[in-house]
Amino acid sequence: MTTSSQVRIPGPTAVTERALGPDLARGFMLLFIALANSHYFLTGGSVLGGYPRDGSTVDSAVTWTIATFVDGRAFPMFGLLFGYGVAQIVRRHDALGKWPVRRLLWRRSLVLVVVGFAHAMLLYVGDILAAYGVLLFFGAFAVRWRGRWLVILAALFFLLTALPSGASLSTSSAAPDASALPPDLSAMFSSRIGVQPFIMLLGPIGFACPFLIGLVAGRLRILERPERYRKLLTATAIAGIGAAVLGAQPVSLMLAGVTGVPDASTLELIGPLHDATGVLGGFGYAALITLVADRLSQRRGPIVTAVAATGQRSMTCYLAQSIVWALAFTPFLLDLSGTLTVATTALLATATWIATVVLADRMRRAGNRGPFERLVRRVTYRHP
Repeated sequence: MTTSSQVRIPGPTAVTERALGPDLARGFMLLFIALANSHYFLTGGSVLGGYPRDGSTVDSAVTWTIATFVDGRAFPMFGLLFGYGVAQIVRRHDALGKWPVRRLLWRRSLVLVVVGFAHAMLLYVGDILAAYGVLLFFGAFAVRWRGRWLVILAALFFLLTALPSGASLSTSSAAPDASALPPDLSAMFSSRIGVQPFIMLLGPIGFACPFLIGLVAGRLRILERPERYRKLLTATAIAGIGAAVLGAQPVSLMLAGVTGVPDASTLELIGPLHDATGVLGGFGYAALITLVADRLSQRRGPIVTAVAATGQRSMTCYLAQSIVWALAFTPFLLDLSGTLTVATTALLATATWIATVVLADRMRRAGNRGPFERLVRRVTYRHP
């Protein structure tokens, strides 16, 4: 007879059992998240795709680089890794017995929504944590579906992303409004309370395809077994990143000022093209970093270890970035949105990422998994 002392309680994966690939991917891609988020605060002159149009040659070069390799490419990779992590949770609980994994996932969903809502209200209105929480709430119903149905549904969401539309951020001409740059605390809360639910409820549509593919990849443990899936990972890296770079060029060259701004109907085509190929680029980045991690797994240096530690604390480091954006760009604080350029903002984003890498490595040395990671695990698993 099994006693209570013999029952194994489900819990998070121990640090020593974690694969390097997913952690290294999360840690490095937080640099791309910083680059993708920070330029949307800039003002001055006309703004297109989140970039002021009156910058220098250096600004144009940085704009082309970020629009080609970063914008719309990092977030899909995080969506993939999010689904991959959910598949790991389900597999781990299946191995321990008939635990109510769906309720566990719903608790995880709830804490993401609550933290994400607070994050949007207090720091950064473009929060994605709450959107991930909503996605997980509905995705919990799909964790037992057959792989083929997950792939078919992912393909449908991908086609939805590729449909002609004027809603793409990459071609939007809207300048930052009061929800992003509030003139005072009253305007900050009153404007964000209307914008944040919109992002929280519609954001999952853009992340659904990577999330579902992540579920499939997690079941097969592709990112944990690169030696078994090397050909698949290599093909995905080449095809995904190649498609992302080529598909970005109509928008990237336009934003950099190399080509002119086309008519509205053309913008409705090239914007979704940029977004859809960015999803493929997210898959490619995940595959490439997994292959690199496999080469580095036996000889981890201090930099690789620190970046992986950042990936293990990705939620804490993501929120730490928003503290910098709030201080730097809020009009009643430092108010640098009209002072910084695209190039100097990219430097600020890079410096912020480096600071979070140093912070994460110090937490690793101290044996601290990160305050928000501990919070999520405490609520999810209901024990320390």
